[in-house]
Amino acid sequence: MSMSAWLVERRLSQVATRLKSLRAELAVIDEQLSHLADDADDQAIRALVSETAGASFEARDAQRHVDALTKHRTHVVTEIASLEQRQDELLDKM
Repeated sequence: MSMSAWLVERRLSQVATRLKSLRAELAVIDEQLSHLADDADDQAIRALVSETAGASFEARDAQRHVDALTKHRTHVVTEIASLEQRQDELLDKM
């Protein structure tokens, strides 16, 4: 096996390992996001019903958590797509 083929295989292995890790992380994020979104919806309803400053604060705080996790999810999805493209490029080199 040539040195370049060895390097391609090594890089493919690294990309595959990172993809596996990111896909597992994405599954966790999706589960957490589902729960946080439900909680944020509940908090928003409570804030509407109670009309108190504390309930409004809790609702906004819950939504900020949803927004932050959604942003992180987008980053992970983008990184997965980039690694999948890199994997395709490496497979083309083989």
